[in-house]
Amino acid sequence: MSEAQRPDQRDPGAAVTIDDIRELTGAATPHFAQQIRNRVARLISGLPAGHPARTFGESEVRRLTALGTSGEVRGGLAQPGMPGLPSTALPKG
Repeated sequence: MSEAQRPDQRDPGAAVTIDDIRELTGAATPHFAQQIRNRVARLISGLPAGHPARTFGESEVRRLTALGTSGEVRGGLAQPGMPGLPSTALPKG
């Protein structure tokens, strides 16, 4: 996945909406969460504090950060007695 932005959103004067952020984050998976997080952060960086799209974008950045580090459940119980693979998250503590 590229971290490139749509050409119409690269214009510094372009209006950023909550729907623009939802378009980027709606189908985020753990595998691509960090790249999407970077794109959202870049997209909202020029918005003033309190702007609805910035507020929503900041919450999505937090969600994507968590998703990218601990949101993937690896494996499963494919056969009775077989444990799933551990999370890819770093141990806490």
